[in-house]
Amino acid sequence: MSKGQLYLIPTVISQKQTDVIPEQVRQVVKHTAYFLVENLRTARRFISSLKLGLNIEELHFELLDKNTPVIEVERLMKPVFEGRNIGVLSESGCPGIADPGSAAVKYAHAHDIKVVPLVGPSSIFLSLMASGFNGQNFTFHGYLPIEKKALESTIRQLENESRKNNQTQIFIEAPYRNNQLLENLIKTCHQETLLCVARDISGDEEYIKTAKVKDWKSIQVELHKVPTVFLMYVAQ
Repeated sequence: MSKGQLYLIPTVISQKQTDVIPEQVRQVVKHTAYFLVENLRTARRFISSLKLGLNIEELHFELLDKNTPVIEVERLMKPVFEGRNIGVLSESGCPGIADPGSAAVKYAHAHDIKVVPLVGPSSIFLSLMASGFNGQNFTFHGYLPIEKKALESTIRQLENESRKNNQTQIFIEAPYRNNQLLENLIKTCHQETLLCVARDISGDEEYIKTAKVKDWKSIQVELHKVPTVFLMYVAQ
């Protein structure tokens, strides 16, 4: 029996914007019945929103999140050896990017299972595209430290790396701490450093602004509890 394939299925960033999902993704979802998902509720809601005529209760969902033990991945991947395709769904955006779905991909490569990445929205790449910063040399850092001194030290380090390497620095924060992070960036960074704030990419509250840190002091923007990507760049 031939093995199934592992499909990496992008989901919406903003829950209302299903029009950003390509037809190829819709067709793969329509013909897949087994999913590994970061969040069960979000995955069910996303598939329902595509209006593909599927009975959600007939689909099989297994949780694959940051707490899933490596040994558990082997069990989760068993259907692929029975010839069934598996779809991996992130809670938001593209699986495998800042996402635990990479554990399934790693297993697939180790067991000669074909991995098929599908095109779809990624807040990280969309914000980079819209920032005007260096798109040939960039680093995504995920979350920065929470503790104030460690955060300030990290911000200065990223600023130095951007200056030294002509590199865009990209990072995120838990939505309820977005405003505090922006305040810390404004206080800590050099006045001429460029900062891009990309809020609610593809959503109704989308806001993307690039400006020098000194100009951000007079810009009023509300980021509380809204998914946001931050980008830093020291112009050469």
